[in-house]
Amino acid sequence: METVSLKLEDKFLHDIEKSMKKHRYSTKTEFIREAIREKLSDLEKEEILKGIVKLKGLSKHRTTDEQLHKAREKIAKMLEKQFK
Repeated sequence: METVSLKLEDKFLHDIEKSMKKHRYSTKTEFIREAIREKLSDLEKEEILKGIVKLKGLSKHRTTDEQLHKAREKIAKMLEKQFK
């Protein structure tokens, strides 16, 4: 494991400490690691959505609103299962 150090403004650090207490984090490291994991997960979701947008319109047949609704539900379930 590699050590990474960073400097934070006092106000920002105070906000982190306040949030840590509220959400019961025991250390700043634990809080920051989880924040980074969430950010990485958000970026991955964003990439998936961009891929979906690229696929939109590639089909030569028309899709009904009902079919789109079912597809959205299926994708939402897949993403929820993958990212909880």
